[in-house]
Amino acid sequence: MLRYEIATLTIYMGTTAKAAEAVKTYTDSAESKGTLLGCWFSDIGQLNQLIIFRGFNSVEALEAEREAVRLSSNPFGCGEFMTDMSLESYAPFPFLPPVTPAEDGPIYEIRTYQLKQGGLEPTIAAWEKAVPKRSEFSPLTISMYAVDGSQRITHIWPYKSLEERTRARTESVKAGAWPPVGGPDWLELDMRSTVAVPTAVSPLK
Repeated sequence: MLRYEIATLTIYMGTTAKAAEAVKTYTDSAESKGTLLGCWFSDIGQLNQLIIFRGFNSVEALEAEREAVRLSSNPFGCGEFMTDMSLESYAPFPFLPPVTPAEDGPIYEIRTYQLKQGGLEPTIAAWEKAVPKRSEFSPLTISMYAVDGSQRITHIWPYKSLEERTRARTESVKAGAWPPVGGPDWLELDMRSTVAVPTAVSPLK
């Protein structure tokens, strides 16, 4: 995958299952140019969020899909369920393999860090050195850098439970496997984390 997208829909309470089914129907259709990888609902963080994670094989495919979704009167088939939508585009850290469906959850933590200017290249280098050791404590789904909006990175970590999340984070720090050496030097204080749970249609479960 050359590009990834995180679409976040703010939806009405109690509509998650119907909205997720609508997303599945749309992403399975011929008009959709992306591959559905994750469809989660927020559990910790801002609530009533449906998080759609898709992969694209080319920049052109992502751009065409972005325009189509923006122009649609019924984006993702979820017009009746949603009150707001944000779309974020990302490129993967180059040393990571493409994301494929997996059952590494059912807890997924989506963490976003704002970067200092000039910080992307050293951040990628630091992550490349640190990820193999950190992944011994829990797998990494993907680390990505934004190609639109502010200078930032986002990474997605799956866990079997909230308890495993706490254990993996604590033990990796204790072992010196995380954070990456020098990595925090390039991070701003603006950091966000959402813990999300897969819907029934999510390939990443």
